[in-house]
Amino acid sequence: MSTFDDPFDAERGLPRSPCACGQHRSAAEHEQAAPALRCEPVQSDDKRYEAVVASAVMRAVFPKDAARRAFLKSVGASTALAALSQFFPIKAATEAFADAGAPEKKDLKVGFIPITCATPIIMAAPLGFYAKHGLNVEVVKTAGWAVIRDKTINKEYDASHMLAPMPIAISLGLGAQPIPFAVPAIENINGQGIVLAIKHKDRREPKDWKGMKFAIPFDYSMHNYLLRYYLAEHGLDPDTDVQLRSVPPPEMVANLRADNIDGFLAPDNICQRAIYDGVGFLHIPVAASPRAANSSRRRRTASPR
Repeated sequence: MSTFDDPFDAERGLPRSPCACGQHRSAAEHEQAAPALRCEPVQSDDKRYEAVVASAVMRAVFPKDAARRAFLKSVGASTALAALSQFFPIKAATEAFADAGAPEKKDLKVGFIPITCATPIIMAAPLGFYAKHGLNVEVVKTAGWAVIRDKTINKEYDASHMLAPMPIAISLGLGAQPIPFAVPAIENINGQGIVLAIKHKDRREPKDWKGMKFAIPFDYSMHNYLLRYYLAEHGLDPDTDVQLRSVPPPEMVANLRADNIDGFLAPDNICQRAIYDGVGFLHIPVAASPRAANSSRRRRTASPR
């Protein structure tokens, strides 16, 4: 459910996927309303902020969908909002949320790895989003995740594009002193794939990969865990039957071409580069959920295109 969805709608189930604007129950309903110009954003910032705060409170009070919908059908949205306001200062919270004040630091340096999920960080500068909020941001292309981690820990970067497990590992002190890290935004999930060198086009069964060398972006990376799960599912011990090497994503295609590795599990644009250059083929797209990856594996064709 989107942050801007309306949890005061008794007919809406929380697990449903909303439309892009958050005013309809599905993408199909959004498309039907668009020609009639019924899908317009809230014009008032105050109303928008109040809706976000009320939405968060409603979902916190009623985490169970059935209870929330039963309550709304009994009393109605207006009464529900009034009831919430009795024990939570929604107006005061809205004012605090809206009045963010001047940024504590205006000149920022933000690191990123040149892969697809860095797009919001990169494009926010030319599209004016940083300037809109009074920020002067320098985005810095970085060689690898280990460098990202070290520069962030050393405070050379004010913020950084990271793999999801990295802030957890840093907070736990895995590989360094524990440092609390906050994650303000998740930029994408899924979009990964297992690529094999062209010479392995006839070795489509993972059970035949014993002795092969695979690259992963980082030790504390979803890619590491997904590849281990995939190999183990097919009877291979990822610690003894194959070699796993930590390689920065921008260097993976070159290593595949040089025959230093037999394959890799990496983000989408790295996979596409290997295919475009003719040095590798996509064995399987891999989702964040192993179950989804298994489903995808069952649907794939027997040979690469």
